[in-house]
This record gives sequence, C-alpha cells and structure tokens, in this order.
Amino acid sequence: MLEAAHLTCQRGERSLFTNLSFTLGAGELLQVAGPNGSGKTSLLKLLCGLSPPVAGEIRWQGAPARGEDFRRQLFYLGHQHAVKEELSALENLHISAELAGEPLTDVEALDALARIGLAGREHLPAKVLSQGQKRRVALARLLVSKAPLWILDEPLTALDVAAVDLIQSRLAEHLANQGMVVLTTHQALQVPGVTPCRIELD
Repeated sequence: MLEAAHLTCQRGERSLFTNLSFTLGAGELLQVAGPNGSGKTSLLKLLCGLSPPVAGEIRWQGAPARGEDFRRQLFYLGHQHAVKEELSALENLHISAELAGEPLTDVEALDALARIGLAGREHLPAKVLSQGQKRRVALARLLVSKAPLWILDEPLTALDVAAVDLIQSRLAEHLANQGMVVLTTHQALQVPGVTPCRIELD
C-alpha cells in the first residue's frame, strides 16, 4: 500500500497543495488531475522521493517510503525520456532493466520494442530518433517492468491510437496482477475493467 499523509508542497513562495492525503492499495489506479501549474508533476516527484514535501509523510507498506528497497519497488516515468543519446534503443532498454534489477534477454527486449512500434529501429542510436520515438524507447520499459508501483507522468502523450491502446492494456494487466499505478494524463483514460480513483488539484 502507498499512503500519503497530510502532504504540503510549495514552489518558491507559492503553495501548490496542502494537507493532501490518500491511500492506494493493490490493484488500484490513481489519476492526478488539474490544470497546468497545479502541482501534478510535483506530487509525482514527492511520491518517488525525488523531492521532499514541506510537510507530511509518504509511506510504502507501512514504512517511510525511502531507501534502496523502496526504489526497487518503483517504476517512474517522467517528462524527460531518460534515454542515452549515444546508445541504441535496445541498449537503452537493457541498461534500464539492469538498473532496475530486472535484466532482459535480447528476445524479451526486442519483443517489447517491436510492440511499442520500434521494429527496425532497435539498433539505431537514440540521437537519430524523433522525440516521439525516444518517448517510445522510454515506454518500452513499461512493457517489461515487474515493479509493483508505477508512477507515470503523461504516459499517453504523443502516441498514436494503437500505442495508447497498448499502454492502457498494459496498465490493466499490471493492475489485474495486483500492481498499483499513479499517473497524470490530459487524455481520456480508458483502462479495461478499471475505474480510476481521482485527485483534482486546483
């Protein structure tokens, strides 16, 4: 279970949100909504431990959400692609999987890249790929991640209909396996068999 208790977040002198609390259990999806600048990305970064809250606490399985053990349970996809330009799509996927402690075979990695729409581009250096293709390299990690907690910032951005359907089906599969998801998206979310919980930031 992921728990946020009485979180307060500020950007400079401005308070983005105060006294925010929620719990997320196995098989549940939380959609964080709100206008630009309301603190959606800031909340995701707090949950990942990338920045500290001004007040409040985040707990994972009843303990403070920090340290290497928590990071191994987490898959985070931010706005930045986190793709190394000099490496190929295949090499990027292998490295990210190894860092997560989930090494892949070439067959598994190539299959994920093909499913996400990068067939024929697996061995190209990322620097020659379009921004949309780099985003797909990052999203390929989603197809192979075994982490129970996924925190995703706009995972459906710049994807065609087929890729959106693939990601939403993968979310449904993860939740059916008792995973947990926190995400932001400006697009309509239709995860088969799932009714998202929702937080609206002002």
